[in-house]
Amino acid sequence: MRRPVTCSTICALTLLTALTACGDDTVKASPADQAANPLCAKASRHWPKTVSNQSSRTVSTDSPTVHAWGDPAIIARCGVTSPGPTTASCVTVDGIDWIGTKLSDGARYVTFGRSPAIEVLVPTKYNAFPPLGAFTAAARQIPQGRHHCMGS
Repeated sequence: MRRPVTCSTICALTLLTALTACGDDTVKASPADQAANPLCAKASRHWPKTVSNQSSRTVSTDSPTVHAWGDPAIIARCGVTSPGPTTASCVTVDGIDWIGTKLSDGARYVTFGRSPAIEVLVPTKYNAFPPLGAFTAAARQIPQGRHHCMGS
C-alpha cells in the first residue's frame, strides 16, 4: 500500500535538501572593510592553491578577496586595516612582515607596513608552523610602506 505524499513529507525533504546544499563545506567569512581596493583584487589573484597541504574551501561570500583552506579553515582576507607602529610580536617570512596575535582558537596574522593589509586566521591545528609563506605572492602585490618589523 502506498503512503500519500503529504505537505509535511515534502517540507521535510525540502529542508533536508536545503541543509545538505548549505552543508558544512561552506566557511562563513565576510569581506574586509577595504576589500574594494584594487590592490586586493590584484592580491586575490595570487591566493595559493593549497595551504599546509589543505585544499580550498567554499566561502559564504562571492568576493575573491576572501579565501579559505582546510578543516578547520585557514581564512585569508585582503582589505583589513594595516596596523600602525606597534610593540606586538612581528615576524618576517619571505620578506613579508606579519604582526601575530594569539586568539582563543589559534592566531591572527596581519601584514605589517602594507595598505590595505592581508589578514590570515590560523586555527590552533596549524599554528605550530604558521603557513605564512603560502601568502607571500599575494602579499607582494601590495607595496611595502614605511613600517617594518624591528631588525628587518
